[in-house]
Amino acid sequence: MPLIRTEKLTHIYSIDTPFEHIAIHDIDFEAEKDEYLGIIGATGSGKSTFIQHLNGLLKPTSGRVFFMDEEITALSPDRIVAKGITLVPEGRKVFPDLTVLENLKVGAYIRKDKLDNDIAWVYDLFPRLKERSWQPAGTLSGGEQQMLSVGRALMSRPKLLMMDEPSLGLAPLIVKGIFEIIKEINRQGVTILLIEQNANMALQTSNTAYILKTGFLSMQGTGQELLNNEEVKKAYLT
Repeated sequence: MPLIRTEKLTHIYSIDTPFEHIAIHDIDFEAEKDEYLGIIGATGSGKSTFIQHLNGLLKPTSGRVFFMDEEITALSPDRIVAKGITLVPEGRKVFPDLTVLENLKVGAYIRKDKLDNDIAWVYDLFPRLKERSWQPAGTLSGGEQQMLSVGRALMSRPKLLMMDEPSLGLAPLIVKGIFEIIKEINRQGVTILLIEQNANMALQTSNTAYILKTGFLSMQGTGQELLNNEEVKKAYLT
């Protein structure tokens, strides 16, 4: 049984105007438990639209979403988070006036139990956050804010952690470190779904990879297979 899957997922913007735009079309997709998946594509290919259907921020024009074989298409985002799906948003979106620790606690808003073990886990993954625990998040560097955004998402104890462009605006060395930690999170039993424009990094790290092109899933394979594909090299790796 797939951890998450979609059936014929379609989203059309401006459906009541003469200028309709099909953002994603008839997407059949599935991810198994403990997988590390990457979806790459050009700007405007529908990557963010797709991922926002999986956590309830958008509702499809047609099609369905299932998580652990339960349909979640119509559920609100908070109920989807409670079931075990969390999104690290594009642009990090930390709360700048709250401290690092307060931001982490915001990520656990659906929980009623003690948070100490999970805070310790996040600090173990990101020691720099522990050093800056009482520092306002708005004073952190871009890389540190990305670490905080990932750590905040982990505080809900997700089964599926989705990430929208985690490398955006970061220096290559910082990107490499972030991706190493993402792989470690996956090794610890969290399924990863990564949306990335940095095709090289996404394909190097993911077990299974998809290419989204103008709203369609146009290609699928292992990360290594797509890295070695001449069509992919020409379109996304040059």
